[in-house]
Amino acid sequence: MTARKPKPALVVLSGLPGVGKTTLARRVSSAVAAVHVRLDTIEAALTTSGVIDAAGGWSACPHAGYRVAYAVTADFLNAGHDVVADSVNPLAVTRQAWADTARAADALLVDVEVICSDREVHRRRVEARCSDIDGLTVPTWRQVEDRAYEPWSTEILRVDTATGMDQAADAVVAAFRRRQATIVG
Repeated sequence: MTARKPKPALVVLSGLPGVGKTTLARRVSSAVAAVHVRLDTIEAALTTSGVIDAAGGWSACPHAGYRVAYAVTADFLNAGHDVVADSVNPLAVTRQAWADTARAADALLVDVEVICSDREVHRRRVEARCSDIDGLTVPTWRQVEDRAYEPWSTEILRVDTATGMDQAADAVVAAFRRRQATIVG
């Protein structure tokens, strides 16, 4: 008898800029052999390609990056790959779109809010951050503070990176493995 392959899983890491989502996504995707889909990479590519300017700027197409991320993620999930998606994901509508992406691909969903509970650590991270992607402009601390970010209305896994990434990564990997075990087991 052959072992049943688990459903692919979508781990969605959400949180304000500078809380450590990308660092965490890289660790988690490496630990579980998943594809990392980073919204910053997509939005920077759209910017440097000239597509956003041609459309009239980000205000003319504010959801373009998210829509590309959902589509690319769906392709990976439909091919059987696990995905760790990394975006601010500040609104209920974007969170629902990620859930819809997982459901359409018959994938497991692990929603994670990444926080940094130490305001000074968070501020230092934001202020020290340099863009690692051509075309990506990192936000200022003021922009992070002023950003609209709706509270979650559903139960999610919340991880805190204030004291480092190890515990947060372990918690996300454990949640990923628990979700897969419930389907396979």
